Amino acid sequence: MDPDFRGDSDHHDGTSDATPGGYPKQRRPGELGFAIFLTVASLYLLYDAYGISGFTALSGAGSIPMATTFVMAVTALIVGLRTARLNKVAGETIANDILPVMVILFIGFLIVFGLLLKPLGFVLTAALFLTVSIKVLAHKGWGYTLAVSLGSLVVIWIIFRVVFTVLLPAGILPEAEFIQFFRNLFSGGAS
Repeated sequence: MDPDFRGDSDHHDGTSDATPGGYPKQRRPGELGFAIFLTVASLYLLYDAYGISGFTALSGAGSIPMATTFVMAVTALIVGLRTARLNKVAGETIANDILPVMVILFIGFLIVFGLLLKPLGFVLTAALFLTVSIKVLAHKGWGYTLAVSLGSLVVIWIIFRVVFTVLLPAGILPEAEFIQFFRNLFSGGAS
């Protein structure tokens, strides 16, 4: 593949712009901020690892975590310094090329999913998430959206809850009663 080929001018042709080689002499939007975040996070983890047992002996409980986080902090600092020296890529922005609105929207959807999972339960939260997500992504009518989301939810529920018997947060839906009803139905009502 030609390393200079980047697809169309705004990188939204469906190909990856993260091919090996990428922008070796330039810095993409947000890259320096992410390198600084990694450095700060690594330094915090080093401090936290030091809190395990201090630096009392090489065989101490905190020596391996400290060594690991020290390597993380040093390499993150090196990456940050190298990144800071690079010139910015012209014509790219965080909003268009790195973190578009749709990604931010789905991050919000996932946060709401996590917050609603315990009070509403898996089935209702997943139904809400799938319905809203499919409506936003597919741009189709409500019939299509509900059929695909609820159909997918039924398949997911049967596979995880019935076949593999994974315990999912029940929430306000009387899920155990539904399962027992269907067990009684298929067993002929025998106890």
